[in-house]
Amino acid sequence: CIYFKFVFILILERISICMESENQTYMSEFLLLGISEKPEQQIPLFGIFLSMYLVTVFGNVLIMLAIGSDSHLHTPMYFFLSNLSMVDLYLVTTLVPKMLVNMLTHNNAISYAGCFAQMYFFLFFICLDNLLLTVMAYDRFVAICHPLHYVTIMSPRICSLLILISWTISILNSIIQILMMMRLSFCTEHEISHFFCDLNEVMKISCSDTLINTIVVYFATGLLGVLPLTGILFSYSQICSSILKVPSRGGKYKAFSTCGSHICVVSLFYGTGLGVYLSSATTHSSRNISIASVMYSVVTPMLNPFIYSLRNKDIKDALKRIISGTASS
Repeated sequence: CIYFKFVFILILERISICMESENQTYMSEFLLLGISEKPEQQIPLFGIFLSMYLVTVFGNVLIMLAIGSDSHLHTPMYFFLSNLSMVDLYLVTTLVPKMLVNMLTHNNAISYAGCFAQMYFFLFFICLDNLLLTVMAYDRFVAICHPLHYVTIMSPRICSLLILISWTISILNSIIQILMMMRLSFCTEHEISHFFCDLNEVMKISCSDTLINTIVVYFATGLLGVLPLTGILFSYSQICSSILKVPSRGGKYKAFSTCGSHICVVSLFYGTGLGVYLSSATTHSSRNISIASVMYSVVTPMLNPFIYSLRNKDIKDALKRIISGTASS
């Protein structure tokens, strides 16, 4: 919380400096056009997204409570899973509440500072989500390919260091992207064809030259998108090779079952992200891009708790104990 407050203050201070610059056109607010501009669709969409948000909050909080309350789950795999649930919770909270307020009040305005703050935290959490999935793949690689050295390699110190590195990279990426955006000027166009302040959509309405920004975005996407995915694919290639060497069918199933949930989450995350990329490359409709963005920014964090709880016996047992304990009390 202290970190978020500090970063938010820095963003506001930087925004004030940019606004006071003589070359910066003052833009007090933007308009988020959302998923649909039809008034009759606002109430149904409000109900759908409110339900999705509540399910996401409830599911991820339950996962964190289950892991925190059960000493048997205090292992590196579940430590990373609890961090992933926390990040997913923050990610949807960055986007959905503002969208719900806009739908309810029929006011699509978002302040300049609010837009850049939302942009910063979205970039931060989506990057951290990506890196955590990579760290979790590495954890499964060590557990299956080097089981005798697992405790030594994945010590609490190493696990904490991996989380710290993920946070540091995400923070640096977000700060660089936002600082690059703050150099842009915004003239008369202030309508963002999205349900949140997406980096690419905000760049589209700028009246400045965005070539450098585009280069930075593509470089960061390639570095923080392709490299982690390559690491995940390499880890699972080694995992598959090790599993195939297991003589018994039961041993193969047990080894693969520890990776099943993570494979589903990775496929969902990168599959929906690739869908957004292909939508932006093949269509000029910002509305279609907004709908595709819902999949990886809202639907994926909602489904992750169900994927892990339904496919993981330890999580299901811990959740049953929490529910039974709550019911008895």
